[in-house]
Amino acid sequence: MAKSASFHILTENDDRMEKLIITPKTRIYDLLEAYPQLEDVLIDAAPPFKKLKNPVLRKTVTKITTLSQAAVIGDLKVEALVNRLRSMVGQSDVESFDSGSSHYVTLKPSWFQEHQIAEVIDIRTMLNAGDQPVHEVLAAMKRLDTNQILMVVAPFIPVPLIDKSLSINCQHWVEVKGDEEVNVYFIVV
Repeated sequence: MAKSASFHILTENDDRMEKLIITPKTRIYDLLEAYPQLEDVLIDAAPPFKKLKNPVLRKTVTKITTLSQAAVIGDLKVEALVNRLRSMVGQSDVESFDSGSSHYVTLKPSWFQEHQIAEVIDIRTMLNAGDQPVHEVLAAMKRLDTNQILMVVAPFIPVPLIDKSLSINCQHWVEVKGDEEVNVYFIVV
């Protein structure tokens, strides 16, 4: 019985030693699994993070969204967000990161012509149903002909989706319409 008790103590210590190190590439889901107390810190950091309270979005979007991407969604500096979270769990601040973040186009590009919109996908419905829209949207992008535009309507800037689109040579334009509506236009180059 003494062996069992000491094994339990070692396991408990090992679990704490293996806690997640918070970086810009940390996925929100992993962060909240390791440190559930950070949910309120995230929500306080930016209004869009209130959507973490929605269990469906929390189950779907958080699994693919990194802190670097979340910083873009929340209009925050990635270093400030990551260091704030790190300090709350006793990890030291890091002065600079390779966040791997991409550039998101928010100024209307010359290629955009409204009459060239070939398809509109409203991912708000999919997200609210607990579905991942990534595959459907990527398939729609691949179906685009030259000069055709895909319009995606989202409840926030869908940074993981935009990042995926870059890997298939799509250009994009992000148009924020309001707190719950963001239009992203994609064209294949």
